[in-house]
Amino acid sequence: MKLGIPKETLGGERRVATTPEVAKKLVGKGFEVLLEPGAGVAAHYTDDDYAAVGVQLAERAACFEADIVLKVRRPGDDEAAALRAGAIYISLLESCGDDPLVARMLEKGVRVMGMERMPRISRAQSMDALSSQSNIAGYRAVIEAASQYGRFFPMMMTSAGSAKPARLVVLGAGVAGLQAIATARRLGADVYAYDVRPETKEQIQSLGAKPIELDLGESGAGEGGYAKELSDEAKARQQELLAKELAKAHVIITTALIPCRPAPELITADVVQRMREGSVIVDLAAANGGNCKLTRPDQVVVEHGVTIVGHTNYPSMVPADASAFYAKNLSNLLEIMVDQTEAGPVLKDLAEDEITKAMLVQA
Repeated sequence: MKLGIPKETLGGERRVATTPEVAKKLVGKGFEVLLEPGAGVAAHYTDDDYAAVGVQLAERAACFEADIVLKVRRPGDDEAAALRAGAIYISLLESCGDDPLVARMLEKGVRVMGMERMPRISRAQSMDALSSQSNIAGYRAVIEAASQYGRFFPMMMTSAGSAKPARLVVLGAGVAGLQAIATARRLGADVYAYDVRPETKEQIQSLGAKPIELDLGESGAGEGGYAKELSDEAKARQQELLAKELAKAHVIITTALIPCRPAPELITADVVQRMREGSVIVDLAAANGGNCKLTRPDQVVVEHGVTIVGHTNYPSMVPADASAFYAKNLSNLLEIMVDQTEAGPVLKDLAEDEITKAMLVQA
Protein backbone atom coordinates (compact mmCIF):
# COMPACT_ATOMS: atom_id res chain seq x y z
CA MET A 1 0.00 0.00 0.00
CA LYS A 2 1.47 3.33 -1.11
CA LEU A 3 1.39 6.48 1.01
CA GLY A 4 1.99 9.77 -0.83
CA ILE A 5 3.47 12.78 1.01
CA PRO A 6 3.51 15.84 -1.30
CA LYS A 7 5.11 19.14 -0.41
CA GLU A 8 2.81 21.78 1.11
CA THR A 9 2.43 24.72 -1.26
CA LEU A 10 0.24 27.16 0.67
CA GLY A 11 2.13 30.39 1.33
CA GLY A 12 3.88 30.39 4.72
CA GLU A 13 3.17 26.73 5.42
CA ARG A 14 6.34 25.00 6.68
CA ARG A 15 4.91 21.77 8.08
CA VAL A 16 5.05 18.35 6.43
CA ALA A 17 2.69 15.40 6.89
CA THR A 18 5.32 12.93 8.09
CA THR A 19 8.78 12.99 9.64
CA PRO A 20 11.68 10.58 9.23
CA GLU A 21 11.02 9.09 12.68
CA VAL A 22 7.37 8.35 11.91
CA ALA A 23 8.10 7.34 8.31
CA LYS A 24 10.56 4.71 9.56
CA LYS A 25 7.76 3.08 11.56
CA LEU A 26 5.39 3.21 8.61
CA VAL A 27 7.94 1.55 6.33
CA GLY A 28 8.52 -1.07 9.03
CA LYS A 29 4.80 -1.87 8.97
CA GLY A 30 4.88 -2.56 5.24
CA PHE A 31 3.79 0.78 3.79
CA GLU A 32 5.56 2.07 0.70
CA VAL A 33 6.15 5.74 1.56
CA LEU A 34 6.59 8.17 -1.34
CA LEU A 35 7.79 11.69 -0.53
CA GLU A 36 8.15 14.66 -2.85
CA PRO A 37 11.76 15.93 -2.72
CA GLY A 38 12.06 18.97 -0.46
CA ALA A 39 8.74 18.32 1.31
CA GLY A 40 10.34 18.38 4.76
CA VAL A 41 13.07 20.98 4.24
CA ALA A 42 11.10 23.91 5.70
CA ALA A 43 10.49 21.82 8.82
CA HIS A 44 14.24 21.01 9.02
CA TYR A 45 13.95 17.43 7.74
CA THR A 46 16.23 16.74 4.76
CA ASP A 47 15.65 14.36 1.86
CA ASP A 48 18.63 12.35 3.10
CA ASP A 49 16.94 11.95 6.49
CA TYR A 50 13.94 10.37 4.80
CA ALA A 51 15.92 8.24 2.36
CA ALA A 52 17.94 6.80 5.26
CA VAL A 53 14.80 5.24 6.77
CA GLY A 54 13.48 3.71 3.54
CA VAL A 55 11.32 6.51 2.16
CA GLN A 56 11.25 6.72 -1.64
CA LEU A 57 11.77 10.21 -3.08
CA ALA A 58 9.23 10.52 -5.90
CA GLU A 59 7.86 13.09 -8.31
CA ARG A 60 4.93 15.15 -7.10
CA ALA A 61 2.55 13.42 -9.52
CA ALA A 62 3.51 10.00 -8.14
CA CYS A 63 2.76 11.15 -4.60
CA PHE A 64 -0.77 12.16 -5.63
CA GLU A 65 -1.31 8.83 -7.38
CA ALA A 66 -0.69 6.87 -4.17
CA ASP A 67 -3.34 4.76 -2.46
CA ILE A 68 -3.47 7.17 0.51
CA VAL A 69 -2.36 10.80 0.19
CA LEU A 70 -1.43 12.58 3.42
CA LYS A 71 -1.24 16.38 3.67
CA VAL A 72 -1.38 19.04 6.35
CA ARG A 73 -3.46 21.71 4.64
CA ARG A 74 -6.48 21.77 2.40
CA PRO A 75 -5.78 20.70 -1.23
CA GLY A 76 -5.61 23.18 -4.07
CA ASP A 77 -7.61 22.72 -7.26
CA ASP A 78 -4.63 21.19 -9.07
CA GLU A 79 -3.94 18.82 -6.18
CA ALA A 80 -7.54 17.64 -6.06
CA ALA A 81 -7.43 17.02 -9.81
CA ALA A 82 -4.21 14.99 -9.47
CA LEU A 83 -5.79 12.42 -7.13
CA ARG A 84 -6.86 9.14 -8.71
CA ALA A 85 -10.25 7.49 -8.36
CA GLY A 86 -10.32 5.07 -5.46
CA ALA A 87 -7.62 6.89 -3.51
CA ILE A 88 -8.01 8.11 0.08
CA TYR A 89 -7.14 11.73 0.81
CA ILE A 90 -6.46 12.86 4.42
CA SER A 91 -5.71 16.39 5.66
CA LEU A 92 -7.20 19.31 7.52
CA LEU A 93 -9.98 20.33 5.12
CA GLU A 94 -10.64 23.77 6.65
CA SER A 95 -14.21 23.94 5.42
CA CYS A 96 -17.74 24.17 6.79
CA GLY A 97 -20.96 23.25 5.05
CA ASP A 98 -21.00 22.80 1.29
CA ASP A 99 -17.52 22.61 -0.22
CA PRO A 100 -17.39 22.53 -4.05
CA LEU A 101 -13.77 21.35 -4.10
CA VAL A 102 -14.44 18.40 -1.83
CA ALA A 103 -17.62 17.65 -3.81
CA ARG A 104 -15.54 17.36 -6.99
CA MET A 105 -13.15 14.98 -5.24
CA LEU A 106 -16.04 12.79 -4.11
CA GLU A 107 -17.57 12.78 -7.61
CA LYS A 108 -14.22 11.58 -8.92
CA GLY A 109 -14.32 8.60 -6.57
CA VAL A 110 -11.81 9.87 -3.99
CA ARG A 111 -12.59 9.08 -0.36
CA VAL A 112 -11.97 12.25 1.63
CA MET A 113 -11.20 12.29 5.35
CA GLY A 114 -10.97 15.52 7.34
CA MET A 115 -8.68 15.59 10.37
CA GLU A 116 -10.85 18.25 12.02
CA ARG A 117 -13.78 15.80 11.89
CA MET A 118 -12.05 13.55 14.45
CA PRO A 119 -14.62 12.70 17.15
CA ARG A 120 -13.93 13.94 20.67
CA ILE A 121 -13.71 10.51 22.32
CA SER A 122 -10.93 9.10 24.47
CA ARG A 123 -10.01 6.47 21.86
CA ALA A 124 -9.27 9.21 19.31
CA GLN A 125 -7.12 11.45 21.50
CA SER A 126 -3.84 10.23 20.00
CA MET A 127 -5.16 11.12 16.53
CA ASP A 128 -6.61 14.53 17.38
CA ALA A 129 -4.69 16.93 15.15
CA LEU A 130 -6.75 19.95 16.17
CA SER A 131 -5.62 19.48 19.76
CA SER A 132 -1.98 18.78 18.94
CA GLN A 133 -1.71 21.83 16.71
CA SER A 134 -3.74 24.05 19.07
CA ASN A 135 -1.31 23.18 21.86
CA ILE A 136 1.52 24.50 19.74
CA ALA A 137 -0.46 27.60 18.77
CA GLY A 138 -1.13 28.46 22.41
CA TYR A 139 2.55 28.12 23.28
CA ARG A 140 3.79 30.08 20.29
CA ALA A 141 1.24 32.86 20.80
CA VAL A 142 2.71 33.63 24.23
CA ILE A 143 6.25 33.63 22.81
CA GLU A 144 5.05 36.08 20.15
CA ALA A 145 3.45 38.28 22.79
CA ALA A 146 6.62 38.29 24.87
CA SER A 147 8.69 39.31 21.85
CA GLN A 148 6.30 42.15 20.98
CA TYR A 149 5.90 43.41 24.56
CA GLY A 150 8.52 45.98 25.51
CA ARG A 151 8.69 44.94 29.16
CA PHE A 152 9.41 41.90 31.33
CA PHE A 153 6.80 39.17 31.78
CA PRO A 154 7.99 38.09 35.26
CA MET A 155 8.62 40.24 38.30
CA MET A 156 12.28 41.26 38.14
CA MET A 157 14.29 42.47 41.12
CA THR A 158 17.80 43.79 40.54
CA SER A 159 20.21 46.23 42.14
CA ALA A 160 18.99 48.75 39.55
CA GLY A 161 15.39 48.45 40.70
CA SER A 162 12.41 46.15 40.27
CA ALA A 163 9.69 45.56 37.67
CA LYS A 164 6.19 44.27 38.34
CA PRO A 165 4.99 41.18 36.44
CA ALA A 166 2.93 41.67 33.30
CA ARG A 167 -0.82 41.29 33.73
CA LEU A 168 -1.79 38.80 31.02
CA VAL A 169 -5.35 37.79 30.16
CA VAL A 170 -6.21 34.67 28.15
CA LEU A 171 -9.65 34.65 26.51
CA GLY A 172 -10.85 31.11 25.84
CA ALA A 173 -9.73 28.11 27.91
CA GLY A 174 -9.73 25.41 25.27
CA VAL A 175 -6.59 23.51 24.29
CA ALA A 176 -4.79 26.60 22.94
CA GLY A 177 -5.93 28.79 25.82
CA LEU A 178 -4.83 26.35 28.51
CA GLN A 179 -1.42 25.97 26.88
CA ALA A 180 -1.16 29.76 26.67
CA ILE A 181 -1.93 30.00 30.39
CA ALA A 182 0.69 27.38 31.24
CA THR A 183 3.34 29.01 29.06
CA ALA A 184 2.64 32.51 30.40
CA ARG A 185 2.83 31.22 33.97
CA ARG A 186 6.17 29.57 33.24
CA LEU A 187 7.40 32.93 31.98
CA GLY A 188 6.30 34.54 35.25
CA ALA A 189 3.33 36.61 34.13
CA ASP A 190 0.36 37.36 36.40
CA VAL A 191 -2.27 35.42 34.45
CA TYR A 192 -6.05 35.80 34.33
CA ALA A 193 -8.37 33.78 32.07
CA TYR A 194 -11.96 33.82 30.91
CA ASP A 195 -14.20 31.29 29.18
CA VAL A 196 -17.97 31.18 28.68
CA ARG A 197 -18.01 27.54 29.81
CA PRO A 198 -18.30 27.33 33.62
CA GLU A 199 -16.55 23.95 33.76
CA THR A 200 -13.21 25.52 32.73
CA LYS A 201 -12.80 27.36 36.06
CA GLU A 202 -11.10 24.42 37.74
CA GLN A 203 -8.73 23.91 34.79
CA ILE A 204 -7.75 27.58 34.83
CA GLN A 205 -7.02 27.47 38.55
CA SER A 206 -5.06 24.22 38.26
CA LEU A 207 -2.56 26.02 36.02
CA GLY A 208 -2.04 28.84 38.51
CA ALA A 209 -4.18 31.46 36.77
CA LYS A 210 -7.09 33.46 38.17
CA PRO A 211 -10.49 32.88 36.51
CA ILE A 212 -12.52 35.90 35.42
CA GLU A 213 -16.13 35.16 36.30
CA LEU A 214 -18.98 37.04 34.63
CA ASP A 215 -22.72 36.62 35.18
CA LEU A 216 -24.14 36.48 31.64
CA GLY A 217 -27.47 34.92 32.51
CA GLU A 218 -26.73 31.84 30.38
CA SER A 219 -24.02 29.22 29.84
CA GLY A 220 -21.75 29.06 26.81
CA ALA A 221 -21.16 25.32 27.13
CA GLY A 222 -21.88 23.46 23.89
CA GLU A 223 -21.65 19.89 22.65
CA GLY A 224 -18.43 17.88 22.57
CA GLY A 225 -16.62 20.24 24.93
CA TYR A 226 -16.85 23.18 22.52
CA ALA A 227 -18.36 26.58 23.27
CA LYS A 228 -21.68 27.53 21.74
CA GLU A 229 -22.72 30.91 20.42
CA LEU A 230 -24.31 33.19 23.01
CA SER A 231 -27.53 35.12 22.51
CA ASP A 232 -27.24 38.76 21.41
CA GLU A 233 -28.18 39.90 24.91
CA ALA A 234 -25.51 37.74 26.53
CA LYS A 235 -22.90 38.90 24.00
CA ALA A 236 -23.62 42.54 24.82
CA ARG A 237 -23.39 41.89 28.56
CA GLN A 238 -20.19 39.91 28.07
CA GLN A 239 -18.52 42.78 26.21
CA GLU A 240 -19.62 45.28 28.85
CA LEU A 241 -18.37 43.23 31.81
CA LEU A 242 -15.18 42.07 30.10
CA ALA A 243 -14.18 45.59 29.09
CA LYS A 244 -13.15 46.53 32.64
CA GLU A 245 -10.86 43.51 32.98
CA LEU A 246 -9.36 43.80 29.52
CA ALA A 247 -8.57 47.49 29.81
CA LYS A 248 -6.28 46.69 32.77
CA ALA A 249 -4.33 44.01 30.85
CA HIS A 250 -0.81 44.51 29.53
CA VAL A 251 -1.06 41.46 27.26
CA ILE A 252 -4.16 39.69 25.94
CA ILE A 253 -4.11 36.31 24.19
CA THR A 254 -7.44 35.54 22.51
CA THR A 255 -8.35 31.99 21.50
CA ALA A 256 -12.17 32.06 21.47
CA LEU A 257 -13.59 30.11 18.54
CA ILE A 258 -16.95 28.52 17.76
CA PRO A 259 -16.85 25.73 15.13
CA CYS A 260 -18.08 26.91 11.72
CA ARG A 261 -19.06 30.34 13.04
CA PRO A 262 -17.34 33.74 12.93
CA ALA A 263 -15.10 34.32 15.96
CA PRO A 264 -16.94 36.17 18.76
CA GLU A 265 -15.88 39.81 19.11
CA LEU A 266 -14.58 40.17 22.67
CA ILE A 267 -12.28 43.19 22.41
CA THR A 268 -13.89 46.36 21.10
CA ALA A 269 -12.06 49.35 19.65
CA ASP A 270 -12.96 51.22 22.84
CA VAL A 271 -11.18 48.62 24.98
CA VAL A 272 -8.06 48.89 22.81
CA GLN A 273 -8.12 52.66 23.21
CA ARG A 274 -8.30 52.28 27.01
CA MET A 275 -5.32 49.90 27.24
CA ARG A 276 -1.90 51.11 28.28
CA GLU A 277 0.53 52.32 25.62
CA GLY A 278 2.80 49.44 24.62
CA SER A 279 0.29 46.70 25.44
CA VAL A 280 -0.05 43.69 23.14
CA ILE A 281 -2.99 41.67 21.82
CA VAL A 282 -2.30 38.33 20.12
CA ASP A 283 -5.46 37.20 18.33
CA LEU A 284 -5.45 33.46 17.57
CA ALA A 285 -8.90 33.82 16.00
CA ALA A 286 -7.64 36.18 13.29
CA ALA A 287 -8.38 33.73 10.47
CA ASN A 288 -12.05 33.56 11.55
CA GLY A 289 -12.63 37.29 11.79
CA GLY A 290 -10.77 37.88 15.05
CA ASN A 291 -11.78 38.28 18.67
CA CYS A 292 -10.56 41.88 18.49
CA LYS A 293 -12.40 44.43 16.38
CA LEU A 294 -9.12 45.89 15.09
CA THR A 295 -7.34 42.64 14.18
CA ARG A 296 -6.08 42.33 10.60
CA PRO A 297 -5.42 38.76 9.42
CA ASP A 298 -1.72 38.03 8.75
CA GLN A 299 -0.73 41.54 9.83
CA VAL A 300 0.82 43.13 12.90
CA VAL A 301 -0.72 46.57 13.41
CA VAL A 302 -0.49 49.28 16.05
CA GLU A 303 -3.74 50.96 17.08
CA HIS A 304 -3.91 53.56 19.88
CA GLY A 305 -0.40 52.51 20.90
CA VAL A 306 -1.40 48.83 21.23
CA THR A 307 0.28 46.18 19.08
CA ILE A 308 -2.28 43.76 17.62
CA VAL A 309 -0.87 40.53 16.17
CA GLY A 310 -3.01 38.75 13.57
CA HIS A 311 -0.85 35.81 12.49
CA THR A 312 -3.01 32.92 11.27
CA ASN A 313 -0.64 29.93 11.36
CA TYR A 314 1.23 29.62 14.66
CA PRO A 315 1.98 25.87 14.36
CA SER A 316 3.93 26.62 11.19
CA MET A 317 6.20 28.86 13.29
CA VAL A 318 7.31 25.74 15.18
CA PRO A 319 7.50 23.51 12.08
CA ALA A 320 9.64 20.62 13.30
CA ASP A 321 7.61 19.83 16.41
CA ALA A 322 4.29 20.70 14.77
CA SER A 323 5.09 18.28 11.95
CA ALA A 324 6.18 15.60 14.42
CA PHE A 325 2.91 15.88 16.37
CA TYR A 326 0.79 15.87 13.21
CA ALA A 327 2.73 12.94 11.73
CA LYS A 328 2.07 10.89 14.88
CA ASN A 329 -1.63 11.79 14.71
CA LEU A 330 -1.72 10.43 11.15
CA SER A 331 0.32 7.35 12.03
CA ASN A 332 -2.07 6.49 14.87
CA LEU A 333 -4.99 6.96 12.48
CA LEU A 334 -3.43 4.62 9.91
CA GLU A 335 -3.09 1.99 12.66
CA ILE A 336 -6.87 1.67 12.93
CA MET A 337 -7.44 1.93 9.16
CA VAL A 338 -5.55 -1.21 8.18
CA ASP A 339 -5.04 -4.83 9.13
CA GLN A 340 -1.47 -6.06 9.19
CA THR A 341 -1.05 -9.20 7.07
CA GLU A 342 1.92 -11.17 5.78
CA ALA A 343 1.39 -9.48 2.42
CA GLY A 344 1.41 -6.01 4.03
CA PRO A 345 -1.24 -3.57 5.24
CA VAL A 346 -4.80 -4.22 4.02
CA LEU A 347 -7.42 -1.48 4.22
CA LYS A 348 -10.40 -2.10 6.51
CA ASP A 349 -13.97 -1.01 5.87
CA LEU A 350 -13.77 2.63 6.98
CA ALA A 351 -17.50 2.75 7.72
CA GLU A 352 -17.16 0.11 10.42
CA ASP A 353 -15.05 2.15 12.86
CA GLU A 354 -16.69 5.11 14.61
CA ILE A 355 -13.56 7.24 14.16
CA THR A 356 -12.97 6.72 10.46
CA LYS A 357 -16.70 6.82 9.79
CA ALA A 358 -16.94 10.26 11.44
CA MET A 359 -13.95 11.53 9.45
CA LEU A 360 -15.28 10.45 6.06
CA VAL A 361 -16.97 13.23 4.11
CA GLN A 362 -20.24 12.00 2.65
CA ALA A 363 -21.46 13.05 -0.79
